[in-house]
Amino acid sequence: MDGILNIYKEAGYTSHDVVAKLRGILKQKKIGHTGTLDPEATGVLPVCIGKATKVCELLSDRDKTYQAVCRLGVVTDTQDMTGNILEESSFGEITEEQIRETAASFLGESLQIPPMYSALKVDGRKLYELAREGKTIKRNPRKIFISSLEVLQVDLEDGTFMMEVTCSKGTYIRTLCHDIGQKLGTGAAMESLVRIRVGEFFVENACTLAKIEQIAAEKPETLQKMICPVDALFAGFPKYQILPEFQTKLYNGNILEEKELMPFQTEESSVLRSFREKNKEDFRILIYDTDGSFKAIYEKKSEIYTVVKMF
Repeated sequence: MDGILNIYKEAGYTSHDVVAKLRGILKQKKIGHTGTLDPEATGVLPVCIGKATKVCELLSDRDKTYQAVCRLGVVTDTQDMTGNILEESSFGEITEEQIRETAASFLGESLQIPPMYSALKVDGRKLYELAREGKTIKRNPRKIFISSLEVLQVDLEDGTFMMEVTCSKGTYIRTLCHDIGQKLGTGAAMESLVRIRVGEFFVENACTLAKIEQIAAEKPETLQKMICPVDALFAGFPKYQILPEFQTKLYNGNILEEKELMPFQTEESSVLRSFREKNKEDFRILIYDTDGSFKAIYEKKSEIYTVVKMF
């Protein structure tokens, strides 16, 4: 099998657990996930299978959307409610308007300091390993981008609010909750987190491991249909087919010229035509062999095409 499965990660599983379980279900070793979710977080976890593992990194770069519940009046060492409480304070004077305004102030580009309880490595060691030893080290702030942030619900009596956040790779939602709390002056920690989208993959189409296991045992042909082909991830890219006499060059990942390719579609859409006009010099394309099988992503540089990823 080659492609991407949209898995619904349930609470209690690590992303590594999901991959290990799928290897057993699919009887296939070459499987990788596209970005970790904390064990208690739930939601979308695209899993790459077979040749699709080559796009794990590309998928990790896609924007993600989360729904998080944030609790006011508390600061923890993990920045969520699974950690040890470091501070507690009153939130009785905070208004819904203040919460909405403060949350909205994090829209756009900013710098975020990664939490100590994270899988980031410093000098070969993961930060959470150091944190469990009681160590705190300086972390360099990282640039993040929050393209959308909407406060969905506010419960002032309970001291919680729910927000939906669309953000760039590397954004820690628990740190965002913490930072909102610091700016409000009350402190805050993340109570729950659901990832509802990763790029083109949405939570309503995600499937639990139990369901995948059942389908694999009872209807393996249905499971094959559930796997998203690799080229579907790049639907906006121009598609080309190699001419027969140059197929060996494609298979070897050699530099290609425009004269060695032909458009791989019967009609060019207005969207694709606009894409071409805006990217006359440098852009990426999908290349298929003479049988119509997707083989590579190439990048145009002036008059030549160079390989980005081979499949």
